[in-house]
Amino acid sequence: MAAPKKGRRPAGGPGGQSRPGRALALILIAMVALTGGMFWSGHTTPRLGIDLAGGTSITLKAKADPGQEDAVNETNMNTAVGIIERRVNGLGVSEAEVQTQGRENIIVNIPRGVNEKQAREQVGTTAQLYFRPVVTYAPSAPAEQPAPSASSSTAPKPSASGATADQGKDGKSATPSASASTQGRAVSEALKAPSPTPTPSGSTAPKPSGTPSADPATSALEQKFAALNCLDPKQRAAAAQGSKPTDSIVACGKNSVGQWEKYLLGPAEVDGKDVDDAQGTFDQQRGMWIVNMEFTDAGAKKFSKITSKLSQQQEPQNQFAIVLDGEVVSAPSVRTVLSANAEISGSFNQQSAQDLGNILSYGALPLSFDTQSVDTVTAALGGEQLEAGLIAGAIGLALVVLYLIVYYRGLSLIALLSLGASALLTYVLMALLGPAIGFALNLPAVCGAIVAIGITADSFIVYFERIRDEVREGRSLRPAVERAWPRARRTILVSDFVSFLAAAVLFVVTVGKVQGFAFTLGLTTLLDVVVVFLFTKPLMTLLARTKFYGEGHAWSGLDPKRLGAKPPLRRSRRVSAPADHPKEA
Repeated sequence: MAAPKKGRRPAGGPGGQSRPGRALALILIAMVALTGGMFWSGHTTPRLGIDLAGGTSITLKAKADPGQEDAVNETNMNTAVGIIERRVNGLGVSEAEVQTQGRENIIVNIPRGVNEKQAREQVGTTAQLYFRPVVTYAPSAPAEQPAPSASSSTAPKPSASGATADQGKDGKSATPSASASTQGRAVSEALKAPSPTPTPSGSTAPKPSGTPSADPATSALEQKFAALNCLDPKQRAAAAQGSKPTDSIVACGKNSVGQWEKYLLGPAEVDGKDVDDAQGTFDQQRGMWIVNMEFTDAGAKKFSKITSKLSQQQEPQNQFAIVLDGEVVSAPSVRTVLSANAEISGSFNQQSAQDLGNILSYGALPLSFDTQSVDTVTAALGGEQLEAGLIAGAIGLALVVLYLIVYYRGLSLIALLSLGASALLTYVLMALLGPAIGFALNLPAVCGAIVAIGITADSFIVYFERIRDEVREGRSLRPAVERAWPRARRTILVSDFVSFLAAAVLFVVTVGKVQGFAFTLGLTTLLDVVVVFLFTKPLMTLLARTKFYGEGHAWSGLDPKRLGAKPPLRRSRRVSAPADHPKEA
């Protein structure tokens, strides 16, 4: 008699069981490692955005130069946003928010407590950056002396950058020294550097075509220089106001000890857009901070031309002033001809070198801006908003927990443990992403986290309902858990994919705080997949082996009677041949 064919092993049998212990061990190791990394980094709380931690919101209004009214356009505004954002973020304000509002306004939000003062100063410096040759300079004081004459001499050379600065390929810093140099001459003649003529001080200076007062424009500029008092903020602001790049100007700047000095400067030879990159770096060999500059191709030609002139001059005519917003931020001297790459060295510290690097890198804005308003969000108001968001989240979570307990009974334990795992991973990742990529938790991000509670709970519900469907069909719990998983898995993946796609699109097409909502929603959606696959499913498999769940206790949420289960499937199996067939001998 032929042996009957072996039946297929049911999905719930030993061969159909997964290895839940490995998956649970993997996610627990990941949770411990991430939590340990959070405590090791010292960042145990997420960074808060301006609307929760408080901070400053600055509104800038773009204005075009006379005759260039069409400069206020979308392209230039977007360029300005990018430069301001890089400039502020370059100072360490990693959650600074810069965006356009309307046609001519830019909103800058600076979180509280992260280099806020420096960032506000940098946001305010919105004019273009220029490199101008130095004609002369002098200590600033309420001066009543006559305009500089051909016989007057300058004071000892300081540095306007807060460091004694020398720029050259040799990379050696200059030593402060007293050097006499003629002040009284026409600016245009000083830059052209014609044949020198002796001066009473013993130094040589280019001889002007006439006396300084012969040219009315030059005489007026010299008188303005003599009368300029850089100690007066109004005079400092008005010193270079209304000037063009092709004009000679007077300007103010601070020296290495923080004292104001006044400068007489020639026309701009290079502007900020010619600087390709600049950064403050530490020179290991010389043990000092320096600023490295790289110019564009066009800028390299201009810089080579001006340094060729300046390297042949005596101090202070061998200096070029870096002028931002009409203020001299640095005035290094030149010893040799430079082109595409240059270095500014001196007694910089880390802060001053990085500050100058940021100004050189991000100083060239295509527009000028007026500050329309500066609004401060207090920490108290931010705390109230954070408290309101947390209360809303707690209420939402409580409602979800209540529903799970009432409807799913014992299964709610699995859901609550899974929600706890998801919450822990979300919190730890938010804390770590703050210093890593500048993520800051703002009010929309809190809303995204609240929405994620529903998304995560929905995944549990899908799986639980699939298991219940299998139990209603008459299967015992262990095979029901395994048979329900493939169907639930497809539904969960499709649902989470749609949520993640929506979050990604929202993040790309929006700006500002709405991106915080989209980022948090996308992050929690990904974590939902991780938690369901590596925690919820393995935990359900393990608990199905227990008596409480496996035998369908009334409070397990899987009681066959309460679910209206059918009689067990496949109670017996036919093994005999049909009656009309003859028996085999």
